[in-house]
Amino acid sequence: MATGVAWMLELSIQEGKEDAFPALVEEMVAATQETEPGTLDYQWSTSADETVCHIFERYTDSDAVMAHLGNFGEKFAGRFMEILTPTRFVIYGSPSQEVKDALSAFNPTYMHSAGGFSR
Repeated sequence: MATGVAWMLELSIQEGKEDAFPALVEEMVAATQETEPGTLDYQWSTSADETVCHIFERYTDSDAVMAHLGNFGEKFAGRFMEILTPTRFVIYGSPSQEVKDALSAFNPTYMHSAGGFSR
């Protein structure tokens, strides 16, 4: 049974906070890469006008997600929410109930596999 979890989080970059965005991205990417071996993909992208941000994240399992959420809450959540406003959150894979509970405030959409593969 597959245990991986992935998501795409869409956010708007709050007006007047554009200058603070690059430093937040740099710090979060570095911290995640250095301290979270269960994070397989952690990709930030912006629209051409730099008003919309997508974050694609993929984890080995729900334990890796919970480790990430713990680090996020401790180090970055306040500043993240000052700069970014979540607009869409789509989750793929097999998140545990603990992960679902932890992310429930974001009102995510859960997608269920209809076929395919990962390498």
